[in-house]
Amino acid sequence: MSFLPQIVFLIIFGAAGYILAKRVKFLKRNILLGKAETRNDQSENRWKTMLLVAFGQKKMFKKFIPAILHLFIYVGFVVINLEVLEFILDGILGTHRLFAPILGSAYTVAMNLFEFLAVAVLAACIIFLIRRNILKVDRFQKPEMKGWPALDGNLILVIESVLMLAILSMNATDQILAARGLEHYTLLGTLAFSAPLKPIFEGMSDSTLILVERLAWWFHIIGILAFAIYVTYSKHLHIFLAFPNTWYSNLKPKGEMANMPEVTNEVNMMLGIPTEAPADPPAEIGRFGAKDINDLSWVNVLNAYSCTECGRCTAECPANITGKELSPRKIMMNVRDRAEEVGKSLDEGGQGLEDGKSLLGDYISKEEINACTSCNACVEACPVNIDPLSIILQMRRYVAMEESGSPAQWNSMFQNMETSFSPWKFSPQDRFNWAESVKDEEMK
Repeated sequence: MSFLPQIVFLIIFGAAGYILAKRVKFLKRNILLGKAETRNDQSENRWKTMLLVAFGQKKMFKKFIPAILHLFIYVGFVVINLEVLEFILDGILGTHRLFAPILGSAYTVAMNLFEFLAVAVLAACIIFLIRRNILKVDRFQKPEMKGWPALDGNLILVIESVLMLAILSMNATDQILAARGLEHYTLLGTLAFSAPLKPIFEGMSDSTLILVERLAWWFHIIGILAFAIYVTYSKHLHIFLAFPNTWYSNLKPKGEMANMPEVTNEVNMMLGIPTEAPADPPAEIGRFGAKDINDLSWVNVLNAYSCTECGRCTAECPANITGKELSPRKIMMNVRDRAEEVGKSLDEGGQGLEDGKSLLGDYISKEEINACTSCNACVEACPVNIDPLSIILQMRRYVAMEESGSPAQWNSMFQNMETSFSPWKFSPQDRFNWAESVKDEEMK
């Protein structure tokens, strides 16, 4: 029976690994529903962008207080999870604090660092809960944040808080048992942050303390494994996807819009400009713009899965500020929701993309995409370099070129651009008439 805890741990660990691997496969397939796109150029700049934006959280510090709190959670998540390695090895080998004899006094220093970060994470989570639910920060009160998105944000903060309390409770009871000389427990130096909790437990019997310590240990390791699975269903997937997402950032100047190769080649042919024909021309002409997620690139879908739902893009959007329907955050959430819907349908043997629905129309309205001013404020504001504008422009191209469904004023402008080479309906030959009138005034 002494091997029973190890067997139970291996079963739980293996089950969690299987579920996580299956979910990762599902997410990868969903992301690759988007069209192929190559972004492997400027590798040096891409590594630099990833290190500064994802690892260094450069853009987070545009809002200093939330940035500091988020930094505590981020560093705590990374560093405290180093302790999870010891948890896993202890669970497999049936040991307790495996690294303590190896590291000696350095182990106590490490544990104090972990506890400091645990307290910092706990404090940050409580403050974020207050900001969301009591102070009601405006960007968390938008229509798209009702229901599951709001619950998801609160759930993750509560879960992290409870996990941190489990660490501190485990350390406090562990050290009381070690001080009583119980075998299997290692007496460490002073653990500054769990020590204040000792009076809560000191009146308990040895058996009760062992039960509390073991429950805290099991709760923490199972909680970590459950958390790893949960984040793949949550907006907190950005914990992992922020790194590839920033690496695959659009490095072109912010105001530069991507041309459509099909249209560019046609124009070049009309103007007699030599074009390089593709090695394998497509069997049929592709769709202009984007109607559904398969018309977007896989980078666009990766952006959607990387969205933190922080709302900084929507808070900076001039269209949203003036009361328009557009919310860049909602655009990204809609793309993710559509990818999830299609992926689940495919797994169940359903129709997938042929289910009679589409991203444009069923998820995102024309009113939303037409409200966009193409100012790039959303792209600039995003902490992980998500590009909602790219998706909006592709959908607007579909409406204009496939449906001829742009507003009447836009169609007039398009026609003028085509015939007069300017948004205004006058002959190109008359374009510089104003200069002649200025010249005449100067001659007088």
